[in-house]
This record gives sequence, C-alpha cells and structure tokens, in this order.
Amino acid sequence: QLQLVESGGGLVQPGGSLRLSCAASGFTVDHYAIGWFRQAPGKEREGVSCVSSSGGTTNYADSMKGRFTISRDNAKNTVYLQMNSLKPEDTAIYYCAAEGTLIQKCTLSRGEYDYWGQGTQVTVSS
Repeated sequence: QLQLVESGGGLVQPGGSLRLSCAASGFTVDHYAIGWFRQAPGKEREGVSCVSSSGGTTNYADSMKGRFTISRDNAKNTVYLQMNSLKPEDTAIYYCAAEGTLIQKCTLSRGEYDYWGQGTQVTVSS
C-alpha cells in the first residue's frame, strides 16, 4: 500500500528554520514526482515545491524561492523540505503528495497528485 508520512513540523519563531520530511512506503520516490503543499486556515491548499522523479527538475512557488529547498534521499526513500527565514504567513499544515505519470517534470497543481500524506503543522510565531 502506497503511503506518505510527513514529520518535522512544529512551532518556530519568525526568521527560524525547519526541515520537513516526507517518508514514502509502498513505492520508491525516484519513480514519482513528489510535491509539497500547504493549507492555512480558511485558505485553499497551495503548491509550495516539487521535485521530478529523476530529481533533475524542481519548482517553487514564487513566495518560497530563495527560502525553501526541496531535496530527496533515495536511500531513505524520503523527500525533504528545508524551510529558512520563516514568516508568520508560512503557518499552515504542510502536506506531501506523489504523482506517478509525469516524466522529467513536476507540477504545483494539486489536482495532478494521486497520493497524499496526513500533513504536519507548521506554526511561525513569536
């Protein structure tokens, strides 16, 4: 059974950092595009970053460029999201998702993803 489990969320002060993990089971992350999404209270789920199955392509939402970095450890079958210079507006539940048909690319469109984790809460507050 294909499963994604996020971890690493928590409470951090503005300007701080967190690293989120997305551990996969039932499939290997190097065969799927993996995306990170987030949803704040009262808002729609939005794309944050993604990495292609090959790892050769990454995308970031404009507001995350230069602050967030996506990476993948195939040996651990895990995808990471390093978040630096966090702002209160980054507060949200963060989800990872997997998509198995894209080749050499990835998308920040949530409708393209088939499998989702349960999410991890990130709160940025002083």
